[in-house]
Amino acid sequence: MLNVPSQSFPAPRSQQRVASGGRSKVPLKPGRSLMDWLRLTKSGKDLTGLRGNLIDVTEEELKKHNKKDDCWICIRGFVYNVSAYMEYHPGGEDELMRAAGSDGTDLFDQVHRWVNYESMLKECLVGRMAVKPPISKDCHEEKKVLNGLIPKSQVTDTFTKEGPCSPSYDWFQTESLVTIVIYTKQKDIGLDSIIVDHQDDVFRAETIIKDYSYLMYLGLNNEIQEDFSVKIVENVGKVEIVLKKKSNTSWECLGHPLENHNSFVPKKDRGLYYRKCQLISKEDVTHDTKLFCLMLPPSSHLQVPIGQHIYLKLTITGTEIVKPYTPVSDTLRSEVQELVHCNNRYIYFLIKIYPTGLFTPELDHLKIGDYVSVSSPEGNFKKSQLQGLEDLFLLAAGTGFTPMVKILNYALTNLPSVRKVKLMFFNKTEDDIIWRRQLEMLTCKDKRFDVEFVLSEPTSEWNGKKGHISPLLLSEFLLRSTDKAKILICICGPTPFTQQGIRLLHDLNFSEDEIHSFTA
Repeated sequence: MLNVPSQSFPAPRSQQRVASGGRSKVPLKPGRSLMDWLRLTKSGKDLTGLRGNLIDVTEEELKKHNKKDDCWICIRGFVYNVSAYMEYHPGGEDELMRAAGSDGTDLFDQVHRWVNYESMLKECLVGRMAVKPPISKDCHEEKKVLNGLIPKSQVTDTFTKEGPCSPSYDWFQTESLVTIVIYTKQKDIGLDSIIVDHQDDVFRAETIIKDYSYLMYLGLNNEIQEDFSVKIVENVGKVEIVLKKKSNTSWECLGHPLENHNSFVPKKDRGLYYRKCQLISKEDVTHDTKLFCLMLPPSSHLQVPIGQHIYLKLTITGTEIVKPYTPVSDTLRSEVQELVHCNNRYIYFLIKIYPTGLFTPELDHLKIGDYVSVSSPEGNFKKSQLQGLEDLFLLAAGTGFTPMVKILNYALTNLPSVRKVKLMFFNKTEDDIIWRRQLEMLTCKDKRFDVEFVLSEPTSEWNGKKGHISPLLLSEFLLRSTDKAKILICICGPTPFTQQGIRLLHDLNFSEDEIHSFTA
């Protein structure tokens, strides 16, 4: 039987900076760029061969279409004719053919799950798989439990016994407030573990518990104000969400359940959720890199954990284009104009603008006050990797610096065990170095921190280190404070840089547990 999960925008595992194993790109023929593909989809050409008709596809029918000039692929229960897309696929035709005539959902998730295939391939849609959908729960049964604690037996569990315990929730009210309490049964829950959105009387709260996701998703029966508060009682793993009533009336129930309400599944199986954020500021950092500041709506609570990323989504020539970016903190912003940004409503990004690119020029053309869709966080970096750490080494090239910002800041601020944090920052020229002065100032403020700049195309006046990542540079840089010091080496940059760096680190006898790679 084919996999037919619900059609929601995918995301887990693939990211701008994820753990090792980025896919290889294949050189495309002239006229086969993403923009060329978008033009083809707008041309009116029949890309399905069905003259606009949608059909139900059986497994037997799907299997027949397994050749390059007649290639159908199933993704999440929807079948696409990707024959015309073969020459436009950055991963090459052979990669697509691995899923020809079959269910390619798992393969798609392994390689690039964040890609918005629904938008890019909408003109290639043949139809749905002829599989009966699962029977939904009786709504009346669900409504019975909306006034009190959810019995464990009614929470959707699809994971192994080794996973965390199923959460539950309850709610109570006063004349003006409604408090929702989520019992996670975990002690390591923080404010960055809970994502809350309220849009058009729809309430959504997703709690991340280790590698699992617990979802509350309700249509509220009564109106609430935009703003709300979120509180964590860490020692018992309790989440409290306090909503403000618009009118001081007694609620008979919290609301009616929406799709996947009260479900607890592996996080990789949960689709991404977007909210619109407003562009507050945009400032030059280098000749081609800018610092963007986006503001969350008052009806959202979202904090991006360190080492994780989000997805920005824009509609370009009628097609939704999605790109992953790692937020940075603003604590090194000593040379940027002071902005009174409080709480955690603001998300910052250091983004390199590619003049001939598709996404970043469009992002750069946004005006202050415009909106961008921002996803929930993704990523597999865990704070636990930093526990008890003594030496932290960061290897970054270009905008591979972005995930390092929060990591180094967290280490220097929250890890008393840390003896030193060292950054080796690779760039082409001095003009390419992001936040150079801020980094140099940090070395003066905190003696545990040190930075070394390495340039591949320096001027004759450059007195620092030169060249590319190499055994010599690394062996001189990666010196433990003591022979048995617990260390972590984080590496991020263009794929060739990261792959070469990982090979060199293994040659230098660093273990897998001592290396965390982020690949583009």
